[in-house]
Amino acid sequence: MLSNLHWRVGTSAIYGQVVDHVVVVGAGLAGVRSVEALRAHGFAGRITLIGEEPHRPYDRPPLSKAVLLGQADSTVVDSDLEALDVRLCLGVAAKGLRDGVVETTEGEVHYDGLVIATGAAPVRLRGEGRQHVLRTIDDALALRTHLVRRRRIAVIGAGWIGAEVATAAAKAGCAVTVVEAGEAPLVTALGDVGGYTAPWYGKAGVELRLGAVVGSVDPDGVTLMSGARIEADVVLTCVGVRPAVDWLKGSAVALDDGVLVDEHLKTSMDNVVAAGDCANWWSRRFGRRMRVEHWDTALGAPDTAAATLLGEVAVYDPVPYFWSEQFGHMVQFAGYQGAAERRVLRGDPLTDEKWAVCWLTGEDRLAAILTVDRPRDLVQGRRIVEGGQRLDAARLTDASVTLRDCIMA
Repeated sequence: MLSNLHWRVGTSAIYGQVVDHVVVVGAGLAGVRSVEALRAHGFAGRITLIGEEPHRPYDRPPLSKAVLLGQADSTVVDSDLEALDVRLCLGVAAKGLRDGVVETTEGEVHYDGLVIATGAAPVRLRGEGRQHVLRTIDDALALRTHLVRRRRIAVIGAGWIGAEVATAAAKAGCAVTVVEAGEAPLVTALGDVGGYTAPWYGKAGVELRLGAVVGSVDPDGVTLMSGARIEADVVLTCVGVRPAVDWLKGSAVALDDGVLVDEHLKTSMDNVVAAGDCANWWSRRFGRRMRVEHWDTALGAPDTAAATLLGEVAVYDPVPYFWSEQFGHMVQFAGYQGAAERRVLRGDPLTDEKWAVCWLTGEDRLAAILTVDRPRDLVQGRRIVEGGQRLDAARLTDASVTLRDCIMA
């Protein structure tokens, strides 16, 4: 509920206007980091944090890992909200926005500055059968109860989350079938490079069906567009997410695959910024718009958003980073491969346990890197993408040579 609390005294100037109250909509990692960043940048006025879920802010990456495996029941973010003097409104959903006012399920909340951090919501498929998704702690705990020996699990989608859930289900002794519409796992994120991970499924005892498009989710399994059926006790849909921005429709905030923001994370509406999964920002580094649905974005973007909201000059231009733990492998990725013209292998994915793929521009600059159980390559590669140095492509193919030793003078 939106109850009244005691506030410290203090105001700040945003875009030249004196403000006392900043509202953050979205109580996930991006939301709570926005609160921390506002205080770190010296904002001493009121802050209200609004979250649709009834839970205190928590991390999402462990949901498909430690929580599903039974190693954790909670992933609450280590943040002292009481010390931050924030008004926490849980179980409250934003329903609309107009100048200076957020409309919620518990009434209107007036603001002087606004941070949009509402994240994304999972896509569901058609059909009358029950389909699980994995986005919230409640989703993870509910799914975990079904991961028991010999239970038939159908996972729709061989992306990052689908692979991680399949890993956990296989470890629990389930009979797992992964259904993927593309011709390779991780095809949306990595293209045909994702095909190098396909053998991992069979080694883990998981059936992988590629080029299989789901027609409907049924009470007893899945029907493919081909007419084939996959019987299952549990169906998990992992076919992606959409930005949770429906509540902004009709407002002055421009939308296109999320909230459109510039390199400072400013929206088209005065005194409003956005951060996290829902923000579609302009990247100076890659010369394009980007919307990245990864933990690292929710962690890093709020500092720029808070600084911008408080009238400082700040630019958000990271090298996107992501990691996944699947089938006994640590998979890490940094950069944007769409800027590349060719790729170079470090090691042989068909025979080596540890390998990497480097995407190079026409000038042999590193645009992106994917590593499998090669953490040093990832750390060095991310720095090289940031620095923009040219690489010796011939040396790069030798996996025994460190990436930093491939930098051309």
